[in-house]
Amino acid sequence: MQIMNSTYPRNQQPLRQSPPTGAPMFLWMIVGVMVAIELVLSFSSSGIIGTDNLRWPALVLGAFWQPVLSGALPPVYPGQIALMFVTHAFLHGGFMHLAMNSVILLSLGKFVSIHIGVAKTVLVLFLSAVGGAACFGLISSSSAPMIGASGAVFGLIGLWQAMDYRMRRRSKLPVRPVVMAFLGLVASNILIFVLLSGGLAWEAHLGGWIVGWISGQSFARR
Repeated sequence: MQIMNSTYPRNQQPLRQSPPTGAPMFLWMIVGVMVAIELVLSFSSSGIIGTDNLRWPALVLGAFWQPVLSGALPPVYPGQIALMFVTHAFLHGGFMHLAMNSVILLSLGKFVSIHIGVAKTVLVLFLSAVGGAACFGLISSSSAPMIGASGAVFGLIGLWQAMDYRMRRRSKLPVRPVVMAFLGLVASNILIFVLLSGGLAWEAHLGGWIVGWISGQSFARR
């Protein structure tokens, strides 16, 4: 978010979600941190805690700012140019934004971690958040802050699609479902971008997806 039917061989089933056994603890910990931050910011905005609205200071300190990256604005604190590549992923524009990212993170993250392990899943999440921010910084000219874990979430989607693609190629199955799924992502981003009057950081989604796809073709191969 930016403020601003094939038959498969018996042993080669398509990638799909494992039976629901609950997301692993590390994913709940990540979501827990994001929820705690949003609770504090929402409570401060409504006056439940403190006398000041903390959301804007949090954005100033933790959001990704393209003008800071480009040098148009000076950083507020030493190291902000590097840290904001990660900190932006823990800030959201409200509980709806947080809920959408958290649901996908927990469900798809569980599936991915079953196949590649916890450490690689965390690494993909980290690299996707950074890659999403980098893509936003390079492509976008917006002066508005960019926040949300969408880059990391799209990294999981890219990784999942890369895993499905590799399985289909090995099994000599059609890759059309993967292509259609990707086109569906593109269409949904365009639709949401229009509905939000441009208030969607599609560049971060693209960057995160690219990192996830590359990860699924390299160190995070299933």
